[in-house]
Amino acid sequence: MARIAITGGIACGKSLLSSFLRELGAEIIDADDIVHEIIPADERRRLAKIVFSNPAERKALEARIHPIVRERIDEFLQTGNRIAIIPLLFEVGWDKDFDIICTITSPQEQQIERMISTRGYTREEALARIAAQMPVEEKAARSHYVIHNDSTPENLRTQARTFYHTLIPHPPSLIPSVTRYPLPIPPHESLATKSL
Repeated sequence: MARIAITGGIACGKSLLSSFLRELGAEIIDADDIVHEIIPADERRRLAKIVFSNPAERKALEARIHPIVRERIDEFLQTGNRIAIIPLLFEVGWDKDFDIICTITSPQEQQIERMISTRGYTREEALARIAAQMPVEEKAARSHYVIHNDSTPENLRTQARTFYHTLIPHPPSLIPSVTRYPLPIPPHESLATKSL
């Protein structure tokens, strides 16, 4: 049994990747879904205006929510080769508790465009949310696998299929923390040149 986590920056495509993996039969729990169960939508909107402009308030909120999220994730991962989607995996220090970590990346301008078009954020709001997280390049550098979401949904589906069939049926029994195993997908210059 391997503990598998997927992380990435905001609006990098974690939900779409998750849906493609579920189509293949992966069992997945999403930290964001747990948070949505804990905090009603109207309350989330109110809190967002506060926490993304006040780091102290954000840390206080996370201190209350994260233990609940972690307990649910740990319970889910007790059986099989299941996957946890955890956007703040590295930020909260949970990465050391996973055997396999995959980061999904996307160019910053695509992140901003998605947040504006699908979530109704202003450009300033989108940038504030990006700045509140670890740069995606750093997440990718600390991961075993990297998926690049800078093309079409079908391209992302192909990468999801490769990731799934590489890991889920026969996951590595041990992955040294100092070694990284990139997926057999051509590297993208954007990963090195674009910020989160």
